Amino acid sequence: MQEAVQQRVILQLAVPVPLRRLFDYLPPEGLSPQALAPGQRLWVPFAGRKLVAVLVAIVGESPLAELKPALEQIDSTVLFDAHSRRFLAWIADYYQAPVGEVYAAAMPAALRKGKPAHHWAEQWLQLTTEGKGLPQTALARAPKQQALLQKLLRDGRLSRAHLKAQGHSMAAGRGLQERGLVEWVAGPTVPPPLPGADASLAPALNSEQQQVLDVMDCSRFSASLLEGVTGSGKTEIYLRLIERVLAAGRQALLLVPEIGLTPQTLRRIAARFPDHSIAALHSGLAEGERAQSWLAAAAGQADIVIGTRSAIMTPLPRLGVVIVDEEHDASFKQQDGVRYSARDLAVVLGRNTNVPVLLGSATPALETLHNALTGRYRHLHLYQRAGNAHPPQIHVVPTLREPLEAGFSPQVLRHIGDVLARGEQALVFINRRGFAPALTCDDCGWIADCAHCSSKLTLHRRQGQLRCHHCDHRRPLVNSCPQCHSHSIAALGGGTERSEELLLQRFASYPVIRIDRDTTGSKQALDKLLAPARDGQPCLLLGTQMLAKGHHLPRVTLVVIQDADGGLFSADFRAPERTGQLLAQVAGRAGRGSLHGRVLVQSRYPEHPLLQRLLDKGYGDFARQLLEDRIAAQLPPVRAMALVRAECEEPAWAEAFLQSARRYMQSLAPPSPQLLYLGPVPALLERKSGRFRFYVQVVAQQRAQLQPLLARVSTWAEGNKNRRLRWAVDMDAQDLS
Repeated sequence: MQEAVQQRVILQLAVPVPLRRLFDYLPPEGLSPQALAPGQRLWVPFAGRKLVAVLVAIVGESPLAELKPALEQIDSTVLFDAHSRRFLAWIADYYQAPVGEVYAAAMPAALRKGKPAHHWAEQWLQLTTEGKGLPQTALARAPKQQALLQKLLRDGRLSRAHLKAQGHSMAAGRGLQERGLVEWVAGPTVPPPLPGADASLAPALNSEQQQVLDVMDCSRFSASLLEGVTGSGKTEIYLRLIERVLAAGRQALLLVPEIGLTPQTLRRIAARFPDHSIAALHSGLAEGERAQSWLAAAAGQADIVIGTRSAIMTPLPRLGVVIVDEEHDASFKQQDGVRYSARDLAVVLGRNTNVPVLLGSATPALETLHNALTGRYRHLHLYQRAGNAHPPQIHVVPTLREPLEAGFSPQVLRHIGDVLARGEQALVFINRRGFAPALTCDDCGWIADCAHCSSKLTLHRRQGQLRCHHCDHRRPLVNSCPQCHSHSIAALGGGTERSEELLLQRFASYPVIRIDRDTTGSKQALDKLLAPARDGQPCLLLGTQMLAKGHHLPRVTLVVIQDADGGLFSADFRAPERTGQLLAQVAGRAGRGSLHGRVLVQSRYPEHPLLQRLLDKGYGDFARQLLEDRIAAQLPPVRAMALVRAECEEPAWAEAFLQSARRYMQSLAPPSPQLLYLGPVPALLERKSGRFRFYVQVVAQQRAQLQPLLARVSTWAEGNKNRRLRWAVDMDAQDLS
């Protein structure tokens, strides 16, 4: 009997359930085990459900005598190669995440749902034997068919997407097919050329850019921070590295923080590399589009992959370089599910595959800066703006006793008018969308609160709604106080809608373009809204932090930061860093062309030492001061930090769970100067979507002290039987809210 058990073929599968282990199954009935290979997907039965699982390993024995067979093989091809499987296993171990959920996070939604990979197989048009022997002038009386024939003679074959992108009609293809000159065959899914991307020549490099490229070696692993002021030409460095990698027959991965940055990045890369296939991976794509791009990347058919954070987990068999643009951006950290950092994983991926990793930013995260200053990363600099651009002049506008109009100082409004009159562009930054962040009663003091979150409802006057920006709860706008029935209802503070209303009145002759989540909900909306600004028309841009990242608008000569004080007094120790990054990034939008730029910073506390340091000495000096403060306080990045989180509709249950978790961890590793515990404490946003949120903070001198402890407490927490309580381990937590 024992011998028979050992000879069984056992499939170890990653099943998308919140349990931190693989599950053993037998092969599907009637399927030869030789048809199975690690990295394929299968349908499996699990707790009365039918789930998509990934085969991780095939072994000869299992501790379980009775095993269920998997239901069906989905793919005959391998989607996750050995390198990718090792990488995903590392993610599961480091972030204490269920390996099945890691594989699910690595796949686009269509593949998670079990759609077969061949569902998106591309149809390619190629010449038949007769077509290959035809003279090029044989179809002179059918010019469209002749043009397509000549194209096929040159290129070999074309997909439907390529035919459309290059202006060839399907009717011409049908005509050639009726003559027996062409045929359709199944082939790889390759992203088509991007329409409207005219080829461009590489600009000349300045001496700083050349020095950076001279030290980059694409033949082996290295991790480098490229700290370059806004407008210094970091993107050109990225393009030159991609060019080197493509010349060597490798793939390039470029991560960007926001979907909104993808269209302009795609345009620029497509213009530089018109003969290479480019795949985009982000949540703004349709389900089929994303699956096609993912499969093209995983099959090695896409030469350049551009994506947001989840793209880091895409298998790339020919990977040659990993580039993370705006590496400081908080959106690279996943805040639910598998709580990974795409920036940190980029370095792990580069090390595992022996390829260089470049992290670029004008305002590097303190974690990255610390790694560079301590020698773990190479530290590269670009101090000068590219071309003829000059650093903008920065001026503080005190507003504490200033009469403001919808949040604007009178002198700021005068400067905006002067800029527009000169035919230039102005950008106004206000990091609050909606008309006003709160609605109150002047008689009794009532404030419109969210019924489900520890937050105020934001007034969206144009839609006639009060809306929660945390849970999206909405209610109609009230005309009288629900508490005292007074009609003295007032909007407190200002948002993008209120500012837009004023600016449209004051500058009616010019376009006012509002950029926030409410105006950019549809696909390509941001790209279309910014078109007038890219064309150089005099206009006024108004928006949230979506405007702060990566946009190159050379006609913007004035940037107005309406309120610089937001993050200077927060309870989150990371808030000053993020405030400094945001202000520096927004200021960097000014004067990126040949015209000089100016930045006006409105502040009620212009003498605040951190604000003074940032504005007087720049982000580099500001960040180094913050780093010294973190060292003195023994906070990240000089120490490792993890949170054990819990949330529940009943706050006492979440607190009790975390108190037990802390006692369990302290029994394994007692508190010491090298290992500190804090909590349970409420999250900064204590209640969200009706659930109360708490955490226990664990800070260790070394990550090696944290990992075994977190693994043990994760196993302990899986025994939680309260289905109404959710818990998670957040390694390298970036958000206390």
